[in-house]
Amino acid sequence: MQGAGNDFVVLDNRQLQYTEKEIAELAPEICDRKFGVGSDGILALAKPQQQNVDYTMIYRNPDGSNAGMCGNGARCIALFAHSLGFHDNHSFNVHNQVYQAEIVSQNAVSIAFPIQASAAEKTLHDTKLYQIYTGTEHIVIQVDADTLKDEDQLRNRGRTLRYHEEFKPGGTNVNFISGIDRQTVSLQTYERGVENLTLACGTGAIASALIWHHLQDNPAKSPFSVKTKGGTLNVYFTFDFNTHSYSNIKLEGPAHFVFKGEFLR
Repeated sequence: MQGAGNDFVVLDNRQLQYTEKEIAELAPEICDRKFGVGSDGILALAKPQQQNVDYTMIYRNPDGSNAGMCGNGARCIALFAHSLGFHDNHSFNVHNQVYQAEIVSQNAVSIAFPIQASAAEKTLHDTKLYQIYTGTEHIVIQVDADTLKDEDQLRNRGRTLRYHEEFKPGGTNVNFISGIDRQTVSLQTYERGVENLTLACGTGAIASALIWHHLQDNPAKSPFSVKTKGGTLNVYFTFDFNTHSYSNIKLEGPAHFVFKGEFLR
């Protein structure tokens, strides 16, 4: 499946019953683009691991590491669940957090994030950046439109910051943004675990939309549109001017089936 160009191998683990360790071990093999299926990660729909959810989403990066939450993957697994008979509106957990999914149309899904987020400003190597948690770790850096097109530079900067000691031990995802208008921003994301730029990043889109809002003297109201190489993602939120925090966060965007088959190990 793919959501805005972020592609995933998706498994119904209720039948396969792989352990999380086995899924992590499978990820490098099946996500390999030369010797496997090829993807930005592996998603497994598992039996509920806690009460009051329809299923559990297990996600692993191509290297087998635990990425935390994945916004584009969440939309894909929600559409996958719908194809298996789950309702248009259903819930799932990732670790201890419960997410609400809404199938908006045949190829559009909205995911409500149960988080409250706030921006922290930092300066590293004379670069101002903004740190924010949107289900997983992100930093956001504002650049001009030309720099956003220089992928070699973005890749090198992303790799350096991703491993910076400031973000140890887990590291961070790195987002580069360039504003288009008050409610629209362009984005390139260097994703940890993938260790490269990806066509889109859902939690990175949320982080970028919130930081673009944060950077404005007279901020516009949501929704904000985030343009990635893989497509446009819309981010809805509520901003509390007293606490400078964001809540009622929703990510809406595309999700598509690409092909299905058997993987021969």
